[in-house]
Amino acid sequence: MAYTKVVFENPKTGQIKEAPVGFSWTVLFFGFFPPLFRGDWKWAIIMFLLALLTMGFSGLFFMFIYNKLYIKDLVGAGFKAKSVEMGTIEQISQKTGLNLPVWESA
Repeated sequence: MAYTKVVFENPKTGQIKEAPVGFSWTVLFFGFFPPLFRGDWKWAIIMFLLALLTMGFSGLFFMFIYNKLYIKDLVGAGFKAKSVEMGTIEQISQKTGLNLPVWESA
């Protein structure tokens, strides 16, 4: 499956966020800045501190797992999958190994 994004919406707040699926090219090239720009403070701080401790080598680990961590945190915050760019929500759930709650419109 090619690169795709999932659109999430929080039913309580109406906030919408997009989350890429799979390998994180942005983390590969920009380190802790993608979580920082997404407002994902927890992972921005963790990635920054680990980058300092490992002289940047921790980025080689996070580029493979960050997008999944971001999706997991969105689901934990109450967001529900509304749509995907390519494929289906079920395919993305299978690919990530996460049970994505689906947005049900009224």
